[in-house]
Amino acid sequence: MKTLPDNPDLDHLRRQAKDLLAGLRDGNPRAALADAQASLAEQYGFRTWADLKAEVDHRRGQADVADPALARQLAARFGLGEVTGPMRSVSRPDEMGRRWALETDRGRWAPRTVDDVFPVTDGEENTRFQEAAARAGVTLPAPVRSVSGAAVELVEGSLWRVYEWRHSGPPLAAPVSAQITRMVGDTLAVIHGLRFPASGLCPWSSVRLWTGSWAELADVVAAKGLDWAPALVAAVPVLSGLETVGQGAAVPEPVQCHNNVSPGNVRLGTGGSLILTGWEHAAGLPPAWELSAALASWTVDPNGGVNAAGARALLAGYRARAGALPPLSLDTFRGAATGLLNYVAGQVDVALSAHGEQDVRYADRNMRHLLTHLPSRTTYRQVLDAALADA
Repeated sequence: MKTLPDNPDLDHLRRQAKDLLAGLRDGNPRAALADAQASLAEQYGFRTWADLKAEVDHRRGQADVADPALARQLAARFGLGEVTGPMRSVSRPDEMGRRWALETDRGRWAPRTVDDVFPVTDGEENTRFQEAAARAGVTLPAPVRSVSGAAVELVEGSLWRVYEWRHSGPPLAAPVSAQITRMVGDTLAVIHGLRFPASGLCPWSSVRLWTGSWAELADVVAAKGLDWAPALVAAVPVLSGLETVGQGAAVPEPVQCHNNVSPGNVRLGTGGSLILTGWEHAAGLPPAWELSAALASWTVDPNGGVNAAGARALLAGYRARAGALPPLSLDTFRGAATGLLNYVAGQVDVALSAHGEQDVRYADRNMRHLLTHLPSRTTYRQVLDAALADA
């Protein structure tokens, strides 16, 4: 489920809906803006566009403000200049930490905590990877090293990274137009073309990190009487089927990959360029795994429909840059499937420990949406068939 920022902007949502409409029209030229608005509302976990707008009105101006002393420490540690205003939260905490916005006399910055980043890293290799990608032409928020040259600093008990703030539109939402997916494919080819060495295969995308079966987990949730328990019970066959994707198949050699080139991490910059964010999870993957994961995240709409034109364009963009595609099959969706399953298991744990009315309400909406919008083995096969139709 997409998450609203702490201080949501209705104009940004309207922009997201217009970008999404272009993707819908690839498959249905008669799609209307109302269709895109309804799809976007569903991706945020709301029944209607009106419900989503009401939530935006309710949450506007509710960003948290950090202790001014913390803001000054971060500015000093990373050499950002003199703080000129409050440091405000950008969004609710995610699986790594929390994102913030900080303004100084030298500009605007994007600090974030990375206390729970996985795989665990000091950020040095990750930062060098980002710097290499930027030199190769990938547009991204430049990582800022501290005055001591470190990528990550411990400040007030948390691990912090800082990025330059790049002006852009809001994060994209699938499906998008074939023009954009072609650029996504081109960007992936640039990253893979670096052949940046990886220390190994990312465990998040290759190893089962939860214990027990999905049926057992569903029983635990049902015993607690949670409203989303029936959705988990209904999803057990799909989740169990995803566990079999790529099992027993040979694993190609990994290289360092972004590991999350999804619409939520991509924004449109000036001139329609793509700005790729969310590099903290970068890790070793076979290029075919990351390419397959991108096909799944960029070309499947919330109801499971496949944007065939977008899928073909993504591979065309990759092929035009790289010269050829890595071999693709249902097995190469293993990284996408395993990462998704680890994410679902983690979100179940978060939802089970939710306290307070707002967190419980969010957890209920998030789990209902997540469990009722899962891809399946069949989804991956449909995406692959659509993408390779003209190959």
